[in-house]
Amino acid sequence: MYDIRLVKLVNGDMVLGKWDQEKGLIQDPAVLQTIPTQQGGVQMLLLPFGYPFDQNIEGEIDQRHVIYQYKTVPEELKTKYLEATTNLTLSAPGGLRNLGGMGGGVSDFSKFLKK
Repeated sequence: MYDIRLVKLVNGDMVLGKWDQEKGLIQDPAVLQTIPTQQGGVQMLLLPFGYPFDQNIEGEIDQRHVIYQYKTVPEELKTKYLEATTNLTLSAPGGLRNLGGMGGGVSDFSKFLKK
């Protein structure tokens, strides 16, 4: 099982990736972008860190670029990340949809955010 972590980088990006303790790296980073909805909620988009030039979730980020590490990662977000990096469907039908092979999806994560 992978150690999936959600971190904030020094440039402000929120990144989800596989933590490699020995190397001090986040492997296969994906950027989380928030998108406000018309209903006042928030959706999140999971994209390859190098998007739009990289269409696959791959690469590494050194831990020295991390300024904050979230204590918990919602299970749904972990599942969607693993689906995007492995091209396997791990969730029940009706979950996030694949965005044209870009390795990501959109979901309403506003229930995880405090108001």
